Amino acid sequence: MGQYFGKAVIRKIALAAAVSVFAIGAVTPSIPAHAQSAGPASVADLAEKLLPAVVNISTSQNISAPDSGVVPMPKLPEGSPFQDFFDQFFDEQQQGEEGGGNNSARKVQSLGSGFIIDAKEGIIVTNNHVIADADDIEVNLSDGKKLKAELVGKDPKTDLAVLKVDPRKFPLVAVPFGDSDKARIGDWVMAIGNPFGLGGSVSVGIISARNRDIQSGPYDRFIQTDAAINRGNSGGPLFNMFGEVIGINSAIISPSGGSIGLGFSIPSELAVSVVQQLREFGETRRGWLGVRIQPVTDDIAESLGMKNSDGALIAGIIKGSPVDDGTIVAGDVVKKFDGREIKVVRDLTRMVAESAVGKKVEIELIRKGETKTVSVTLGRLEDGEKQMTENGDTPDNPDKPVETKVLGMTIGELTDEARKANGIADDIKGVLITDVAADSAAAEKQVQKGEVITEVAQELVTSPKDFSEKIEKLKKEGRKNALLMVASKTGELRFLTLRIE
Repeated sequence: MGQYFGKAVIRKIALAAAVSVFAIGAVTPSIPAHAQSAGPASVADLAEKLLPAVVNISTSQNISAPDSGVVPMPKLPEGSPFQDFFDQFFDEQQQGEEGGGNNSARKVQSLGSGFIIDAKEGIIVTNNHVIADADDIEVNLSDGKKLKAELVGKDPKTDLAVLKVDPRKFPLVAVPFGDSDKARIGDWVMAIGNPFGLGGSVSVGIISARNRDIQSGPYDRFIQTDAAINRGNSGGPLFNMFGEVIGINSAIISPSGGSIGLGFSIPSELAVSVVQQLREFGETRRGWLGVRIQPVTDDIAESLGMKNSDGALIAGIIKGSPVDDGTIVAGDVVKKFDGREIKVVRDLTRMVAESAVGKKVEIELIRKGETKTVSVTLGRLEDGEKQMTENGDTPDNPDKPVETKVLGMTIGELTDEARKANGIADDIKGVLITDVAADSAAAEKQVQKGEVITEVAQELVTSPKDFSEKIEKLKKEGRKNALLMVASKTGELRFLTLRIE
């Protein structure tokens, strides 16, 4: 499953005992016998109907090999039972090298899944990471027939891709998209795909959670399911019990690479609009506001006189953006976009991206304690990103708070989300180290990603900007080193000095 599989996600989870309290004299309702079953009696009829629409996708890529294609002989203990095997293998390798064998290039193959959404046009949906950088794409139908596929369009941000095959060669079967917004936690779902290259494999489970953010992209709001999803299931459909596609299986969390009941699917509500754009334009055309945003912490909410921390805080305005005319300014907190409430910062990102380019929208915001409503005509994100690259600016990235690179470190806001993700104690204040350059002075001093800088020159640090300004002040004063207080994830404090470069 591409980059997602093989990565173990380990989190500390506090388990609390659940206590049920019953009122004296309360009547416990009886549960019908049919409602107590472990699941549907059978999904055989549904699976039989859907299997022909699910395809296996095989890709190949020609890549250049290093100058020498020879793998070094491993060191084995004297008398090892594997000695004869390795001697034979490396003798054959050496002979091939001496015989002028071509080791300059090799072909890498991968397997994934997909599903047909338009039989007449031969349109197939899969994950972008299934076909990324592929030189050849082949689609295998459920009956064993094979078709060459061409790429219509792809969107790395949502990890979606659209393929096309010749529909005239063989009869195709298509499946419709369903409404993932109507799916409920506890609903039965069916995953069909090509796990480990086995093909036509069916698994059943339930929707375990919705709107999951697994930090894989800017528009994460995955459907979580316990239906078995494994390597090769990427790009395959997640069906409801009506035979509608409500998700595209994309990732799992697993220490081993195999299913442990934590699979994630891109919801159809997000996929449909992306697929339509890829079919029509070969690319996405997303709305663009042109702001940098960050979460509203409890402290920020209190300082602004807000009742809660709902909303998205405007941290900066992109030069040349649709709101670079003072319509929105840094320090504003966006509460509603186009009539929809903003609960967390990612809501604004998603809503803007899903809006049509050129659409005029109303935005409700709080500015200096007052509620205002402004009107904005959205630009196009892709044009904005190109513009920002040309201007040497950085694109909006709501997944990461405002960051700065100083002294070989990338410094970000210590948000509630970052605190939870890194297991940082609540009483630790400062800025988060999100990355450390390998050849930097910080790396030499064993500074680690996920640690927190609390002080610079015995002064508290409140933000990435504050940290950067304090370092610049030390430079102007002629200081050669910066004294930092650094807190580990567990709250252990230490002082260290870094060279000011």
